[in-house]
Amino acid sequence: MSSSISSSSNTHIESVHQIRRIDFSGIWVALVTPFCASAEAEVDFPALQALASKLIAEGVAGLVVCGSTGEAAALSAEEQLQVLDAVLAVVPAHQIIMGLSGNHMGQVLHRLAQTGQRGVAGVLVTPPYYIRPSQAGILHYFHEIADASAIPVLLYNIPYRTGVNMELATIQELARHPNIVAIKDCGGNLQATMQLIMDGDIQVLAGEDHQLFTTLCLGGAGGILASAHLRPDLFLRLQAHIRAGQLEQARAIFYHLLPLMQSLFEEPNPAPLKAALASIHSMQDVLRGPMLSASSAMQEKILQAYARLQDLEPIS
Repeated sequence: MSSSISSSSNTHIESVHQIRRIDFSGIWVALVTPFCASAEAEVDFPALQALASKLIAEGVAGLVVCGSTGEAAALSAEEQLQVLDAVLAVVPAHQIIMGLSGNHMGQVLHRLAQTGQRGVAGVLVTPPYYIRPSQAGILHYFHEIADASAIPVLLYNIPYRTGVNMELATIQELARHPNIVAIKDCGGNLQATMQLIMDGDIQVLAGEDHQLFTTLCLGGAGGILASAHLRPDLFLRLQAHIRAGQLEQARAIFYHLLPLMQSLFEEPNPAPLKAALASIHSMQDVLRGPMLSASSAMQEKILQAYARLQDLEPIS
């Protein structure tokens, strides 16, 4: 990391106002966006609110709205705010994180301001997609956002969607910014994950569902997970056992959940998840093109994996 970058980041840190610290530990659900079965595939707001209310009632830490699982890329900026406002009508603001992604700085900052006005817990931000900035460019991008934000910023390192990986040194530098408080870790680098947890400067949340057990055992704060839509009680008990040092019980739950986690990502997310939710909740199995619904074979596989969880004896 060059000295010029470090000097610039110090200026950012010293000039920005301190934002209240929030604990983002726990199981957060990467919320789907239900659509109506119509030609326009409008957002199904009643189904959205029913699902959000149910998940909060079941005890999850909170919801991430308009992330990749929420098909944010298929929603207009206006629709994203409408989805956020609909969830805010039924879920306390401190239990909501809003997704934010883009490659036009002005538009990103405008949407950030609109989100900040709503007082949600934080905003989950990816590096700008498609343009593949340098690490210095990533630092500049996130400093601009963190300096401007009225709410905490969570990093979202997901190189297979953005086309660029946030290197460990870059994340460590960003973790020094007082408004950057957590990371959804989809980088796939266990060494980096361990180092960030050991540093203790930023809360590390598993972003790949199958890495939840490992991240928690290493001392991570929790996870932002799509699969926690289904049997969130098991995810909560898994974390509770790990916190209590009961690894055998936690491991048993994890291996019961693992086939479901793996199946949900065998076809592009959130198609398998929406197929499962359509069978157990009052929502339609509808995605916006170019996303397609899960294949019939995948739908059957998902429902079988979910049924096996339902057949389990209660896990203490």
